[in-house]
Amino acid sequence: MPMEKVMTKLAESLAPGSRAVDAPTTSPVDTAVAVQGVHKRFGLTPALTDLDLIVPTGSITVLLGPNGAGKTTAIRTVTGALEPEQGQVRTLGLDPATDGEEVRRQCGVVSAKPALYDRLTGFDNLAYAAQLYGLGRDNRSVIVEAAARFGIDHALDQQVGGYSTGMKTRLALSRSVLHRPRLLLFDEPTSGLDPESSAAVLALIREMTADGSTVVMCTHHLVEAEGLADQVVMLEDGTDLIAGTPAELARRYWPSAVVHLGVEDPRHLDLVARQPGVVRVERTAGGLDVHLGSFAVVPDLVTALVGHGARVTRVEPHVPTLEDLYFAVRKERALTRTTRAATTAEATR
Repeated sequence: MPMEKVMTKLAESLAPGSRAVDAPTTSPVDTAVAVQGVHKRFGLTPALTDLDLIVPTGSITVLLGPNGAGKTTAIRTVTGALEPEQGQVRTLGLDPATDGEEVRRQCGVVSAKPALYDRLTGFDNLAYAAQLYGLGRDNRSVIVEAAARFGIDHALDQQVGGYSTGMKTRLALSRSVLHRPRLLLFDEPTSGLDPESSAAVLALIREMTADGSTVVMCTHHLVEAEGLADQVVMLEDGTDLIAGTPAELARRYWPSAVVHLGVEDPRHLDLVARQPGVVRVERTAGGLDVHLGSFAVVPDLVTALVGHGARVTRVEPHVPTLEDLYFAVRKERALTRTTRAATTAEATR
């Protein structure tokens, strides 16, 4: 496949329903992960279905989706822990099916429930991992540095069985960076953490891209991804629905400026649709969502309402969040399914 076609994958994915049909034979130097057309089943149950995923180097890609969407399975195919039945995976330019050992040597992984040795101290847990990574026995400075990065160095001499959930997560994160991996794969890294610990872990993950590392993080918590993701990939039923930066996806679903508008007397809302610059209006429980050609027309819109005797109680520009995006995509997905089902039913009559 020509390299330019690979590099346009993100742009293509912004149009729901569009699919790439060719699988790349190589991974571009600025792409850490390239997954295309991947299928994986567990018995008769499909886990991944025609999954496409492009992860840019040096960025944070967040995989969003409900439980069972295929996020963890996708991560396991990236490392080579699972081999797809169909499709192609390239991780750091390597094929995990044939170069799995080298792929895993360059990855740092934190699972949703990281396996730690409760009867060993935090230091011994990290020392054992360091030896597995080939760092040798003289690795104390490496261990302390990794632990300090995640604020767990003060508890290295304690048995891990006495750690809190947050401390165990920090230890697992420390373990994942011991060997200075190029690619970090975090599956629900804040699962079970209190809000303060979650915020601290997410901030540390953001810092990890400063040295050129690439991060892929799975979560079903939309608030976590807000402000963290350089790229969002939304999964459902084992396939990718959309992919792109939060700003790109917001423009895809909200191409016009939107203002939440409220007035004391709802009868005055009928005036809004007739005002210059108004593209369309949608009634809500609290008033109207007004789609505009530009936010620049808002003062004129308010002036017109006041001129007709309206008492304006709310003028709030809509700044789309990932939660808004998530439900917009799910709504579109449900509508597409309903339309297809109706078409199929009509065709079989």
